[in-house]
Amino acid sequence: MTYSCFTSKEIEPCGWLRRQLEIQAASQAGNLDLFWPDVRDSRWIGGNREGWERVPYWLDGFIPLAYLLRNEPMINRAKRYVDAILAQQCDDGWICPCTQEERAKYDMWALLLLSKVLCLYADCSGDDARVDAALRRAFRQFSGHLDAYPLFGWGKFRWFEGLIAIDWLQRRKAEPWLAELAVKMRRQGFDYAAQGDNWPFKEKESRWTFEAHVVNQGMALKAGALANLFEKDERQAALPKRYLELLRKYHGMAHGHFTGDECLAGTSPIQGSELCSVAEAMYSEEILLALSGDPVWGDWLEQLAFNAFPATCSEDMWTHQYDQQTNQIGCISESKIIWTTNGNHANMFGLEPNYGCCTANMGQAWPKLALATFMKGDDGDSILSAVLAPATLNTTMNGVSVRVRLETEYPFRDTLVYIVESAAPVEFSLDIRIPGFADAASVDGAPVRTGAIHRIHRRWEGRTAIQVKLQFAPKLEKRPSGLMALHYGPLLFSLPIPSVKKVLEYEADGVLRKFPFCDYDIRPNAPWNYGFAGDGFRIVERPVSDTPFSESAPALVIEGEMAPVPWKIKDGFTFVCEERPEATVAEGPARTMTLIPYGCTTLRMTEMPLVTTP
Repeated sequence: MTYSCFTSKEIEPCGWLRRQLEIQAASQAGNLDLFWPDVRDSRWIGGNREGWERVPYWLDGFIPLAYLLRNEPMINRAKRYVDAILAQQCDDGWICPCTQEERAKYDMWALLLLSKVLCLYADCSGDDARVDAALRRAFRQFSGHLDAYPLFGWGKFRWFEGLIAIDWLQRRKAEPWLAELAVKMRRQGFDYAAQGDNWPFKEKESRWTFEAHVVNQGMALKAGALANLFEKDERQAALPKRYLELLRKYHGMAHGHFTGDECLAGTSPIQGSELCSVAEAMYSEEILLALSGDPVWGDWLEQLAFNAFPATCSEDMWTHQYDQQTNQIGCISESKIIWTTNGNHANMFGLEPNYGCCTANMGQAWPKLALATFMKGDDGDSILSAVLAPATLNTTMNGVSVRVRLETEYPFRDTLVYIVESAAPVEFSLDIRIPGFADAASVDGAPVRTGAIHRIHRRWEGRTAIQVKLQFAPKLEKRPSGLMALHYGPLLFSLPIPSVKKVLEYEADGVLRKFPFCDYDIRPNAPWNYGFAGDGFRIVERPVSDTPFSESAPALVIEGEMAPVPWKIKDGFTFVCEERPEATVAEGPARTMTLIPYGCTTLRMTEMPLVTTP
């Protein structure tokens, strides 16, 4: 079974998920067009600032955010940008903001990105006909352009992103030349299947390359599946899982993502991973869940959404990091650089630390996750609860109006309640993804298989409530560095480190950093050198606050025995610890300490040893 997403008109985020979207709308991603020159004054809308990826990146999150929240002022702001982009399309179909003379050297990644953004806008707004016509003209011109100027640079390594829009067009009206363009793009683009067959990145990379770039890897997870839509190939079809297995084996992080700061960086907990790579991997996994119907992609998606992504943004979402570390004891501008190729301030929280791509791109993660809460089966007779977050679906099944509401505080709790209401008797299937990281699960008291999609096919009438109960237990997972990481269901837990934050306000390159979109110097204000002094843990539930991923008020904590160990600062650094401690014998007595969800932390220790006490 394969699936596709419903539109923002049919999906209504609820509970903590809606609150998370409201936080985003009130913060950086919801306001870039009002103060950030690269969006506010972009060449895409007739200005003189960046005219390549930043406006499309921003719109990729801002558009669904505006429509999911039914926020008319935001919708009008999004429409202003789309209207300006479509109005400046040239007679020959060229749509990107550059002169005729600049076309040969213009990296066509911008078109590939814009094309999927326009499809998203059409699905949200209903402005299908105008977008359809503009994209067909743009792709016609693009096909001829590729004959003279084959893909290069970012476009060569992200060719498959354009297949999202081509598939959207083909579903509306199939034309042979579009399928031919898709094949042409694959043949001109980088061959990720070949790279997977002969994997070259088994260690931390020391030089910058497109091939090892972490965001390219996050996007490329879906390359084979998208290519297979147009040219059936078992090698491409098998690529997604095999590719992710390689990334996780050689560069895996405790929360399921992979390092890359900015290129692939091994498995050490003091290496980082770029925010854009997390957001793009999430989107890839949403697409792969839909195209394959394999529930494991939902598990991997939720691990990123509930851990890696919220951790790399401040809880108010006004600032973010370029790179996050699993063991992160300080976020300052160090005198030395630990990253593969990034600058020394890459893990600082700020407006655009290291580079502004993440500033523009961070907004897509939460809205697209909300759009993936429910998916429709391509059999036309089923609804999948794909991402287990609170949301309501209002749609039509077999001609009857149907409402499906998921009431839950998962991942902070273990219970899901579905309320299904139909305007008249109607038969269809409700498919529920049962996470593979649950130890056991039941539906209305009856045991069901975990790591699977549980189907309820019946004739629905009136109002029906269905309860799903998940069972989790704390688990210590061995990590490659000889350390351990604590998991509970989809959540990774960390020992938070109290910190002192200093506001940094200044202007650089014509861009003002001023509170709340300033930068921060964040330093530890307490010891961080601890290990697990046993595997007995106590789960404590607390209320889910108005800030779902709050460091001061986390909704779920784990109490456990911890003890200090001899663990040094890495030579030449101020706040970067060594990969592992000198010894695992405790330096002092064990005591009960509180660990909180990784996604709630700023400074943290996540991978720690099991220690012996004297």
